[in-house]
Amino acid sequence: MKLRLMILMAGALAFTSLASAADIVDTAVAGGFTTLVAAVKAAGLVDTLKGPGPFTVFAPTDAAFAKLPAGTLESLLKPENKAKLQSILTYHVVAGKVMAADVVKLTSAKTVEGQSVAIKVANGAVTVDNAHVTKTDIETSNGVIHVIDTVLLPK
Repeated sequence: MKLRLMILMAGALAFTSLASAADIVDTAVAGGFTTLVAAVKAAGLVDTLKGPGPFTVFAPTDAAFAKLPAGTLESLLKPENKAKLQSILTYHVVAGKVMAADVVKLTSAKTVEGQSVAIKVANGAVTVDNAHVTKTDIETSNGVIHVIDTVLLPK
């Protein structure tokens, strides 16, 4: 009886853990990706990135956004530039859940935006286009986030 109760409790705890796992947007908010979250909101992509996915997001840090030329971010966040912002942000997203162990086997990946990003592995470091991957495999309920140090721009 005690064993059965412990198994039931373990199952309930596992279910609670799965049910409370944060999606990509909530994880980005909790992770301090302030600029990325503001851009996702301005682009109207919150519902998409809260959707079932799965998605792989190459998430630029706030410092990555700060490297953009002066005025670029402010301009992109304006309502009249929503389509351009959507294009840039969806260029950071790959359909499916691609973990770091899989990313290092790739030379490119097709983005939701439609173009492909180049992936290179050299001396244990991974770059996606011109961005260095600084943290990998942040799992969410609807995919995975890999942190990058530069904003990716579609060609």
